[in-house]
Amino acid sequence: MKDVLTILLAGGKGTRLEPLTMDRAKPAVPFAGMYRIVDFALSNCINSQMFNILTLTQYKSLSLEHHIAPGWGRFFHPEFGQWLNIAPPQQRVGDDWYLGTANAVYQNLYSAEKSGAEHVLVLAADHVYKMDYGRILAYHREHGGPATVATLKVPVAEAAGQFGVIEVDSDAQVTGFQEKPDHPTPLRGDAESCLASMGIYVFTGRFLVDELRRNAEGADPGHDFGHHILPRLMGREPIRAFTFSGRGTGAPGYWRDVGTVDAYYRANMDLLADPPGLDLYDKAWPIYSFQPSFPPPRVAVVPEPPGRSAEGRRHNIFSNGTVSAGCVLGSVVGFDCRVEAGAIVEDSILFNQVAVGHGAEVRRAILDKGVQVFPGGRVGVDLDEDRARGFVVSEGGVTCVAKGGVVSGRA
Repeated sequence: MKDVLTILLAGGKGTRLEPLTMDRAKPAVPFAGMYRIVDFALSNCINSQMFNILTLTQYKSLSLEHHIAPGWGRFFHPEFGQWLNIAPPQQRVGDDWYLGTANAVYQNLYSAEKSGAEHVLVLAADHVYKMDYGRILAYHREHGGPATVATLKVPVAEAAGQFGVIEVDSDAQVTGFQEKPDHPTPLRGDAESCLASMGIYVFTGRFLVDELRRNAEGADPGHDFGHHILPRLMGREPIRAFTFSGRGTGAPGYWRDVGTVDAYYRANMDLLADPPGLDLYDKAWPIYSFQPSFPPPRVAVVPEPPGRSAEGRRHNIFSNGTVSAGCVLGSVVGFDCRVEAGAIVEDSILFNQVAVGHGAEVRRAILDKGVQVFPGGRVGVDLDEDRARGFVVSEGGVTCVAKGGVVSGRA
């Protein structure tokens, strides 16, 4: 894959994921206790043998850069022509920050041309999935067109208002694109399904450079691949759709856009299913990350609540450094957390260094880094009470406590 340049788009604001993105970039949000969201795209690159990566950062990027710099350099060997570079807006072509996905790549055309890559793989850094990028590259080369877009077959009802939808003909050539339509166009012969765009594109290198320059010089330049560039190419250039199936990773296709609190929460809970929606323990396609040095977790065996059957038991994920003496059920617990005896944590996500005191209750909640729940405190139990205390409650009823927040105890 030496002729491929990978451009990882990691600069979005992530406002729909607040308060988890108040102090960090969305790709830097913790996931599954021991990872960050960006680790999935980067791990896919390593497993797919993609070793020339340009990461484009922008908003609140310091936490993301601090994660990537110490943890991911070990996979790249400059003496063999491998590199992972981070590029914030450099204002080479103007005074703007990155204005969209296509504009971000346009502002870095210097690096794209300098790489000499025959093909450019464009990825989003804020999705959770396992994918062998070698397969979409092979598909792109086989069809010989200038661009290929990765798609995922999803139920029409799930895509409505949530995903960009791709329309194709019988030869998988793209004939239409809908931006988060309320009524997605279904597949031919399958009225219940449609093709959602995964935000993954492959371009022939020279074509991408010329097209982005042509777009920038136009009277009405578009800044987004999905919203502007691809729709303008349809009818003028043969754009192909690649349907993602999970082949090559040893597991069925799993892809989640974790751009909202509820989507992020559900994706974490998927890890605890039996079998898990995304298997982190599958050695055929490992997920890598930078992980701090902590001792192993120490978890007390706490009896299940009365009346709960063996079939109703749920798994937990505990990260290193965590000590738990309380009752933890169906939860994901980050690094260096403390759950005291008599506390209950159920169906929740705890980021690093969260402390839950004796007798406290945490249910269907996300507690950001350093949150303290004092003895007897409750969060996620009474949603009106949570709102009154200034906590964010999602449409799906998940309570979020921002970084460093405090949940007071009860008298």
